[in-house]
Amino acid sequence: MIDAKALVDEIRQGLQPVNEQLLRHPYVQALEEGKIGREKLRLFAGEQYAIIGSDLRNAAHLVSRFGSSPSRDFFLGILQGERAAWDALLTFAHALGLSEAQLREHEPLPGAHAYTCYMAWLALYASDAEIAAAYLVNFPAWGQNCGRLSRILQERFGLGDKEVAFFDLFASPPATFEANALSVIQQGIDRGTDPRLIRRAARLLQAYELMYWNTLHRSSSS
Repeated sequence: MIDAKALVDEIRQGLQPVNEQLLRHPYVQALEEGKIGREKLRLFAGEQYAIIGSDLRNAAHLVSRFGSSPSRDFFLGILQGERAAWDALLTFAHALGLSEAQLREHEPLPGAHAYTCYMAWLALYASDAEIAAAYLVNFPAWGQNCGRLSRILQERFGLGDKEVAFFDLFASPPATFEANALSVIQQGIDRGTDPRLIRRAARLLQAYELMYWNTLHRSSSS
């Protein structure tokens, strides 16, 4: 029987080139070097408003889909995290002078919105093991970038702790997150979930994550 941790380690190793691109992304570097101004941060807030709004619905659907299965608590944790991120995002946006009405008017960029569109597909059609693996492989790179952005926004843009709480939430995931995700993946494998599909879900979500940052960088640098 395939071991979930060994499978995830294999996936992470195969995706290392993508992870390196994420962790050395020129968008974060440009912010750090002052090449992207405060006004352009509004684009980040607008895109995240569309993404978190969609991801909240995705997480709620997952709780509904898997509400009677052992993976329910894992997805409840995801839902609670997305709910906290929603509130924190509004605080960040307000610090940039954006109202929620203005955020609603933002038109998402296709390349930046692809991540959450695929996440919606996973929520509708994928097994809990595929989804847990996609989250588990994706969150560390996103979290590390959020940690860097929190520091940059405080040091270069003068934002306070509450105003960067959105980024800090993702930079410090619950200590039990990985163990809980691995448990869901292992249970799926034991039920017969195809490891090929687990690999695919993680690979595609990570590719869409990179597409998000690439799109954001192009649009913020123009």
